[in-house]
Amino acid sequence: MQKINVLQFICPTGFYGAERWVLALANNLDPKLARCDLAVTEESSNQNLEIVRQYPDIEGKAFKIKMKSRFDLAGIQKLCDLIRERSIDIIHTHGYKSDILGLIAAKRCGIKCVSTPHGFGEPSSWKLKQFIRIGQYCLRYCDKVAPLSQQLYDECVQFGVPLKKLQYIQNGVDLKEVEEFRLTKSNNNKEVDDERIIGFIGQMIPRKKIDHILKVFDRLCCKHPNLSLQLLGDGESRANLEQQASKLASKNKIEFLGFRNDRLEKLKNFDLFVMSSSDEGIPRCLMEAMAMETPVSAYNIPGIDQLLTHNETALLASYDDKDALLEYWEQMLFDQIKAKKLAQQGRKFVLEHFSAERMSREYMDIFNQLLNK
Repeated sequence: MQKINVLQFICPTGFYGAERWVLALANNLDPKLARCDLAVTEESSNQNLEIVRQYPDIEGKAFKIKMKSRFDLAGIQKLCDLIRERSIDIIHTHGYKSDILGLIAAKRCGIKCVSTPHGFGEPSSWKLKQFIRIGQYCLRYCDKVAPLSQQLYDECVQFGVPLKKLQYIQNGVDLKEVEEFRLTKSNNNKEVDDERIIGFIGQMIPRKKIDHILKVFDRLCCKHPNLSLQLLGDGESRANLEQQASKLASKNKIEFLGFRNDRLEKLKNFDLFVMSSSDEGIPRCLMEAMAMETPVSAYNIPGIDQLLTHNETALLASYDDKDALLEYWEQMLFDQIKAKKLAQQGRKFVLEHFSAERMSREYMDIFNQLLNK
């Protein structure tokens, strides 16, 4: 059987959930069945292109498409040239910008286009909102759209994507990578006065509502001074969040660590992983925390509710209920028996339902269907 040549196309905003998702898919697609290349847009000299550095060098290769601006239409021709040079059969896009550019390039070159929406977010400007709307409109004309969560699927229906083009493929995480670090975790029980680390990993953008984490942590730290908060990640909200944190009584207990290559090393030492998002797909960082067997507490919103069940795998508060969130953080930090039980059940759930290996097989089925193989 002839291999399918797939081009993963993403406009990286850092090295977060979507970028790691692309790596997980590339690492788990069967190289006997598919050659998986990567194309990224290079929009500035200081852009974080960690995804290119980590892309697996098996048969597929990683390519940079230089852009003169954030939305340089000349990039479409460069993308077309790459598609022809690499004999690409299917372009697989990730995010509103790659959906727009990738779809146009696919139509020009006469190849198939598959989109995986990772989340539509909360636009911070009128201009960005219009671009996202154009990206949502483009989804109607892709050959297949495979959302990562039921909420994203429902949103795609609202955008007018034909049902025959939609196929829900549940998100997956590369569990082999997490397991390597989990096996080196310390299992020692902590005394009441021992230091406990609360942690977050992800983009610092408006919909993550990290200011809620700061407020809850500050209140909890007044009761328990042996706490610290580590925030890993970067983004447009970081400067404002650092300013907010500098005014809190607990400011000396809060660390903004930025983007980290050693995120899993940090994650394994968290006593509690927290999220306070208002909107999510199925967050990759949360799956990694569950696979690491780290206790979790978050808001109970669509997307997260597909990963976590209150009092079974985590403690979940209604959105914006900071009082409940504080109570649940305290329980997870100081009731070690309960926290360990929920974390173990969370790990079992993610292992059974969210492996990247299963996810890659389902995408391979889509690729074969589109090419009638």
